[in-house]
Amino acid sequence: MNLPELGAFLRTRRDRIRPAEVGLPQGPRRRVPGLRREEVAQLAGLSADYYTELERGSAKHGVQPSTQTLAALARALRLNGDERDHLFHLAERPIPPSAHGPSAHVQPALLGLLDRLSNTPTRVITDLHETLVENDLARNLLGDSPAHRGPAASFVYRWFTDPQARERYPPEDHPHHSRVFVADLQAAAARRGRDAEVTKMIAVLRRRSREFATLWDTHDVAVRRMDHKKIVHPTLGIIELDCYNLLSEDGRQRLLWFTAPPGSPGAEQLELLSAIGTQDLSVAEATTPERLSAAESGAQR
Repeated sequence: MNLPELGAFLRTRRDRIRPAEVGLPQGPRRRVPGLRREEVAQLAGLSADYYTELERGSAKHGVQPSTQTLAALARALRLNGDERDHLFHLAERPIPPSAHGPSAHVQPALLGLLDRLSNTPTRVITDLHETLVENDLARNLLGDSPAHRGPAASFVYRWFTDPQARERYPPEDHPHHSRVFVADLQAAAARRGRDAEVTKMIAVLRRRSREFATLWDTHDVAVRRMDHKKIVHPTLGIIELDCYNLLSEDGRQRLLWFTAPPGSPGAEQLELLSAIGTQDLSVAEATTPERLSAAESGAQR
């Protein structure tokens, strides 16, 4: 592993990115034109100390970045395909598939749009519905994406094999979503041709889910571009939203975002979701001054 070259490469990539490009404030006392080390670490989900050691390029502390760490850095630093491959070469790690999988390199154009939709639940997924990156509002709305590998990384796979995957959607809507997912997967499978990953996933799904096998045999095909969804949120109840998909040029990735007409209940709920984040409203309500006063009065009796 060429740690000095790896560190130098990371420094130059960090220096060229302006904070506004990744949704960070410019700040009045910024000594460097690009990102600070701690900002890159934050964007990549790493500790500031660990990232600092990477940039220093010293083998003294046994720094050995994993494939997942390198993929996170490639996303945080907005590396293009060639730069991403160079990063993996310097770290002497196998280059992951560029078009799909949890370690996929997010296409810069989609990543740039995600950064600008900070007030909208947004995520970038593959054509197998593997979440690559998402903003905080998407996590607040849909819950955290499980850190699975293999077929289970696909939400479509989990939809037909794990009942918990359906908890955010009303039971009466499940048949509709099943049809939409299978029709979309038909299009992805045809686009990929003899792709071992999708072939294996379909074979397993046919064995494990009678519902999937029945729908797959209808041969209905339709790329999902827009849908109306009801999301069951644990504190806000049912939120009705429109879900839009912007596909990359090759169709392998898509930007997915949720919105609602201005003034609608869904729009108001999204504003509330942005304000409360992941806090539990039931706890907040129980600790309002009025409730505390009532509880204290009851205790005094």
